[in-house]
Parts: sequence; C-alpha cells; structure tokens
Amino acid sequence: MKQSEFEFETFGPGLTEITGHVADWVQRESTSQHGLLTLFVRHTSASLLIQENADPDVQRDFLAYLERMVPQADMPTMSYLRHRSEGPDDMPAHIKAALLPTHLSIPVVAGQMALGTWQGVFLVEHRTAPHNRRIRAVLT
Repeated sequence: MKQSEFEFETFGPGLTEITGHVADWVQRESTSQHGLLTLFVRHTSASLLIQENADPDVQRDFLAYLERMVPQADMPTMSYLRHRSEGPDDMPAHIKAALLPTHLSIPVVAGQMALGTWQGVFLVEHRTAPHNRRIRAVLT
C-alpha cells in the first residue's frame, strides 16, 4: 500500500482538474500494476468528482446547477440557514459537499487509472475565497 497527500490551490467556486497530477503519482507508485486508488478530500466544504473533461461547458453548467440548487445564504430563499460564521457561502458550501462525493475509488490497471475516454478527476471548490485543499491518496 502506498499513500500520499496532495495540496491544490483553488480560486473560488470551480472544478480544478487533478487527473494528470494523480495519474503521474499512480504511475510512479504502482508496483503491482493492478489495484485500487482511493482519493479523499480532507475538507468539509469541497468535494471530489469524476466528470467530463473535454467540453468546458459541462463544468460551467454543473456549477450553475449547483448554485441554483444551493444558493448563497444571503438569498431570501435561504434565510432559514443559521451557520454563517464565515460568510454567506459557508453553509451552502457544506451542503454542496454533503451532496457530492468527498472520496473516490478508481481501479488501476496496468499502472494507470482506468478512467473512461472523457473522464477526468476534479477537486470541486464550494467556497468563494481561495483555499489550499488537501487530498489523501491511497493505492492498494
């Protein structure tokens, strides 16, 4: 079993593709050629996602849908939210992170992640301010 922790800087709400970074690590560390990669984001206001990485409209539409589904706490429809200690994006970010995965399991075949043709691995930032996000990787 191999483990590592990656750190990525985010710049507000968005999807940061981390496929290449993780794939490089898997290729370096994969001693058995086959296994399972587990990724876990160590934050309560960010998520991980496998999504299309070819058309940027997919990412824009995805983020627009999330914002529509869970708007900022200063919107009248969200007035019932109490947890706002870090601003109007605080509780909505926690809700979005609860709706999306915070961990992923990806098969490793021949030393590479077995992703589909158009699939990429993304860190999803739900907060409006820049953050440094840590992701734990375990290769078994």
